[in-house]
Amino acid sequence: MSPHRPGPARRVPLHDDHRRSFPQLAPAQHADGRFAATWWGNAWVEALEDTALDPARLARGRAYASTGHVDAITVTPGRVVAYVHGSRPRPYRAEIRLRVLGDDDWERFLDAAAARPDHIAALLDKDVPHALAAAVDLLPGPGDLIPDCSCPDHGYPCKHTAALCYQAARLLDEDPFVLFLMRGRGEQEILAALSHRNATRAAAETTAAPPRMPTVPARDALARTSAPGARPLMDGPALPPPLPAPDRPGRPPVYPEDPEAPDPLALELLATEAAARAHAFLVTGHDPVASLTPWQDAVRLAAAHPGSGLTASTRALYRDLAAALDRTPADLARAVAAWRQGGPAGLAVLEEAWDPPAGPFDRARPALIAADFPHFRPWRNRLSTRSLQLRYGRDGLWYGYESDPDREDWWPRGFPDADPVGALAALLGR
Repeated sequence: MSPHRPGPARRVPLHDDHRRSFPQLAPAQHADGRFAATWWGNAWVEALEDTALDPARLARGRAYASTGHVDAITVTPGRVVAYVHGSRPRPYRAEIRLRVLGDDDWERFLDAAAARPDHIAALLDKDVPHALAAAVDLLPGPGDLIPDCSCPDHGYPCKHTAALCYQAARLLDEDPFVLFLMRGRGEQEILAALSHRNATRAAAETTAAPPRMPTVPARDALARTSAPGARPLMDGPALPPPLPAPDRPGRPPVYPEDPEAPDPLALELLATEAAARAHAFLVTGHDPVASLTPWQDAVRLAAAHPGSGLTASTRALYRDLAAALDRTPADLARAVAAWRQGGPAGLAVLEEAWDPPAGPFDRARPALIAADFPHFRPWRNRLSTRSLQLRYGRDGLWYGYESDPDREDWWPRGFPDADPVGALAALLGR
């Protein structure tokens, strides 16, 4: 008998980020007859309904969707496919096609998402901001969805593709990354691109050349007399003053994945924590952590990590920190933006509305009007337009905030300034 020879190693299939299959959805619809609860899910349905030629076929499609006639749904770039059971024993293959976005469109979308932490936080929280969807033609319009079915009905759409469209809207409700896949990019591909943009921005912030400092050669500072064993000369060159403290603590390197090494995220957090506390001791002489509340400390820890909750490990960090304090990852992301804007004072501005005394606050509106910004409305320590807001902090600084128009979803942006016009200029990038 010949000795046993092992066969070739079995190749583990790689995750296909461009193909997702969803099991058959249970029959369901909302009390108002809609299949979608989100604005983007309803936009998907309306894109097909607005071009439908026969309302009766749409009604049959809604009935099919609500009674479980649609089997498992497969989504790939530009296509949504499922088998739909009709009046015959054999199901029909229904398909909806739509245009995938080009590379230039995706670059605009990713740039818009990476430019604002609230957009990133919304995506991670399975939400799609209106402004982000408007950056490109992300949502289909009338005529953008092309139905096709193996049934003999030539209606546009037939009841089978209409049923598939209604059930697909429920998938979009649960996970907007399904919509992105329909438009050509998978979830991991998008998150990797956003993470790369964040890393590039962080690297640009930390690689600026430091200013030249006065120095003394070590051989001159440690010069000795020619006699053996003599002590160093005391009248040598004067040593330069100590180096000034850096503006901010340094960021640790990215630790490689290694099965034998500790968790890279834990190492990075420890290094970041050590750098931040050492910098505080160097500059102020006291530990800034001792007086923080658990929520403030959680925000500080998340803000110290440059990943912004994009990678799997930092998403887990945001989720765990938020859950431990009965908050959502979006709450934590907003608080992190405030902390990065102004530290504990910035977080207090985010979370506290108060009545400031007369003085700088009362002079702010005339200053803004003089600078051609007349439309700010006052409320307590805040001045607001439909999409811009300035908040006056107890530290005497103005903090900029931004929201999509009329949504009251304010996110910190820009840098605090003692002058409201200066804070507004930082908010607008001027």
